[in-house]
Amino acid sequence: MSAALVAGLLAGYGIAMPVGAVATYLVALTARTSLRVGTCAALGVATADGLYALIAVIGGSALAPALHPVTAPLHWASAVVLVALAGRSAVTALVQYRGRAATDSDDRGQMSPVRAYAALLGITMMNPITVIYFAALVLAGQGTTAPDHWSQAVFVLAAFAASASWQLLLAAGGALLGRVLTGPRGRLATSLVSCAVIVGLAAHLLIAR
Repeated sequence: MSAALVAGLLAGYGIAMPVGAVATYLVALTARTSLRVGTCAALGVATADGLYALIAVIGGSALAPALHPVTAPLHWASAVVLVALAGRSAVTALVQYRGRAATDSDDRGQMSPVRAYAALLGITMMNPITVIYFAALVLAGQGTTAPDHWSQAVFVLAAFAASASWQLLLAAGGALLGRVLTGPRGRLATSLVSCAVIVGLAAHLLIAR
C-alpha cells in the first residue's frame, strides 16, 4: 500500500506541476478575485485529476485506444474554451480599467466559488492527455498480480491530494499577486499578459496535436 501511496503522489505531482494554460488561468483568476474563489477553482482542477486517476485505475490499458478517436475534437474544444476564457478576461480587465469606479467587491462578484469550481473542473476534464497519462502509469505499474482495491483507492486519493496541494499553492500565489498589484494598471497588465499566455498555449495545443 505504501508503494501505491508513493506512486499516486508522484503521478499527481507529475501531471499537476507543469505550468500550462489551466494553471495560468487559475493564478490570474485568484489574483482578480479572492483566495476563496481561487481555492475552489484549484479543487476543481484537483477533482478532475482525481477522477481521471480513478478512470485510469478502473479502465487500465483500454483507455488510451478508446480515447484516440476523439482526441482531436477534445483538443479543439479545449482550445476554444481557453480562448473564450482569455477573451472574456481581457474584456473584463479593459472595462474595469476604463471605469475605475469598479471596486474589489465588484471583482469578486463576477465569479462565485461554486462557478469557479465547476469551470475549472470542466476545463481540466476536457484534456485527454490527463487520462492517457494516468492510464500509462497504471499500465506500467502492473506486475504479475493485479493490485487490490485498497491499493487502487490509495493511488487515486494520493494523486488527488498531490494535485490539490499544488493547485492550492498556485492559488495562494495568485492571491499574493493580487495583493501586491492592487493598482488599476497592475491589474490590467497581469490580466492581459495571462490572456496572451492562455491564447498562446491554446494555439500550441492545436499545433502540437
